[in-house]
Amino acid sequence: MTAGLPHRQSEILNHARAHGRVMVDDLVRRFEVSAQTIRKDLNDLCDQRLLTRIHGGAIVASGTENLAYEARRFVAAEEKKAIGVAAAAEIPNGSSLFINIGTTTEAVSQALLDHAGLMIVTNNINVANRMRVYPRFEVIIAGGVVRPSDGGIVGEAAAGFFSQFKVDYAIIGASALDEHGTLLDYDYREVKVAQAIIANARQVILVADHSKFKRSAPVRIASIDQLDTFVTDIAPFPAFREMCVASGIKLVEACAPN
Repeated sequence: MTAGLPHRQSEILNHARAHGRVMVDDLVRRFEVSAQTIRKDLNDLCDQRLLTRIHGGAIVASGTENLAYEARRFVAAEEKKAIGVAAAAEIPNGSSLFINIGTTTEAVSQALLDHAGLMIVTNNINVANRMRVYPRFEVIIAGGVVRPSDGGIVGEAAAGFFSQFKVDYAIIGASALDEHGTLLDYDYREVKVAQAIIANARQVILVADHSKFKRSAPVRIASIDQLDTFVTDIAPFPAFREMCVASGIKLVEACAPN
């Protein structure tokens, strides 16, 4: 039992840590209580920053360590799909591009499958596997240390690899965005690669859903004024929109109301 928590909440937290997420319907059956009771438990755990709410449940929250890769797939899944489609619309056929690590950048790669004549340079094994089977794409994968948690290739060798290219577009993600417009991540080795990607692309497109505004991470990737385009589901703060305007950044809100 986790110290200081009621027994059921402690069990919920332990289950979330073991499986990456918990869902309200599953917990109702597991504990034989009402959905309202479970939602209150989840809200209490979220108030203590132990969990983060997702649609229909919650995932483990952390400010120093990223969520498990499979758990991240469940965070804002529909929003990421919409972001992927909107970002892919920014990429013309016949372009060269970098795609780095992340579930949102993977959503962009999925949306790019109807394009033609792309050269994709990536350090994301999942992206390479998805796109390599299409003869209309040239796929180039970085060398370096393969991170077992998500198939990302990180480290100095990968950063040096990207420095050999100068491509039309970079599709990058971030684990968190702060109020000053700083892009943040958890793994300094991944950040080195992201910085090389930014430095060697003519146009930089950040893809990140609104939940990234609510998270923190310890390693600085870049500042927002190094971007050309930011594609999100919806920007939650007017001040952030103003920051984009002031920096000359194209803001695309894939889920903004008409």
